[in-house]
Amino acid sequence: MKSVLVRPQATVIQSPGSLSAANAIKFQHQLNAAVLSDQNDSLLVDMGQVESIDSAGLMALISAQSTAQRLNKSLGLCSVPQQVRMILELTQLDRVFEIFEEHPALTKAAA
Repeated sequence: MKSVLVRPQATVIQSPGSLSAANAIKFQHQLNAAVLSDQNDSLLVDMGQVESIDSAGLMALISAQSTAQRLNKSLGLCSVPQQVRMILELTQLDRVFEIFEEHPALTKAAA
């Protein structure tokens, strides 16, 4: 996982190429650490490299979202590939996460 500071108190987290049982717990711990950090009021998970996601990957995202909500912080997703977006829609998690088509900082830079 790679973190890139976009603006004060907003961090973009690069997700791994596959969010599965093999790496979901490690990813969940990293996400929760970022959410719990006093330096982050909002986080954005860049899903652009995700090729596949299973229930363990979804649970990692849900856990981080739950922690963020409890702490009055925001956690969103961006650059979600179509195959992952379909899974989010089927599980109705597209209603839980704020989803951006592209990375908001890149959109602002292009304007």
